[in-house]
Amino acid sequence: MKKLTMMIAMNNKTISKDDEYYMSLALQEAKLAYSEDEIPVGAVLVFENEVIYTDHNRTNQSHNPLFHAEKLVLDKALSACIKYLYDYTLYVTLEPCVMCAGMMIWCRLGRLVFAAYDSKAGCVGSIYNVLNEASFNHHPQITGGVLAQDSGDLLSEFFKNKR
Repeated sequence: MKKLTMMIAMNNKTISKDDEYYMSLALQEAKLAYSEDEIPVGAVLVFENEVIYTDHNRTNQSHNPLFHAEKLVLDKALSACIKYLYDYTLYVTLEPCVMCAGMMIWCRLGRLVFAAYDSKAGCVGSIYNVLNEASFNHHPQITGGVLAQDSGDLLSEFFKNKR
């Protein structure tokens, strides 16, 4: 809970009911991933309070380790000729890795909201914070910890069943 408070304070934001609603949609995608034997991570891209794209991890199905939920959603938006995502919010059920965080910088994402922190590969505060790196010229707003318990429980259950 300490990290959540720190992250919210850092961004001068509080978790809104809208954030919880859109994160619940991302959790539905994560549950689809779980049912497909994929690591249960889901993502939802929102523009002006409208869901634009949703997806979930597909690394096993695609035989491609780069098919993370957030990457798939961002790829869809960019393939639709949306050059920059300044006014978009991405909801994802797990703190992004360095690859996905880098994509958020390059496509100029306006805001990232994530659920569970990832102490092993999270690059938005856990092991490193790519999105706040001073060297880059774009820094999305960040809110972490939205429905973190639900997401963390789903991930824990998935990996417990794998062992």
